[in-house]
Amino acid sequence: MGWKGKDPYEGMRPEATLGASFSQRLSVWLGTGLGLGLVAPCAPGTFGSLPGVLLAWGFAAWVPWQLQIVLCVLLTLLAVPVCTISERTLKKKDDGRITADEWMLYPIATIGLPLCELPWMLLTTFIVIRILDVLKLPPARQIQYLPEGWGIVADDFASQLYALAVNWGLLWAWQTWC
Repeated sequence: MGWKGKDPYEGMRPEATLGASFSQRLSVWLGTGLGLGLVAPCAPGTFGSLPGVLLAWGFAAWVPWQLQIVLCVLLTLLAVPVCTISERTLKKKDDGRITADEWMLYPIATIGLPLCELPWMLLTTFIVIRILDVLKLPPARQIQYLPEGWGIVADDFASQLYALAVNWGLLWAWQTWC
């Protein structure tokens, strides 16, 4: 039983997923930002963050800030096994195509921000998040060396907390001076 003939998805997914279980393929799909990390011509972390923008906007539109915190904690905890399984399946340590740490943790940096009332903040928060993810201010750089998914997620968690503070500072400055 099974597919006979040429693989219809050949070239459209990493070869490491051939023969992988459904849960492994699902983890790689989630782990690569719904596949964006696999097809990005460059900067897979930036492209892979895009689902996080939609997630953050949805949180801002429909979820009170207290529940946003709970959902962010749950997404962070879910990102660890997703990244671990993705890394094992792709067989590459901290593979740049794995972007679950970017998109699943993205809403942390926007908790409570009025993204729907001030749409310019979507772009601003995106820029702040990407800059701080690249800079990896302490302790982000140090904790990225934790094993497997813990290291992949931990540095982004720290960077997202920094971004949350910067984004709230920018909102405060805008409200004060405008």
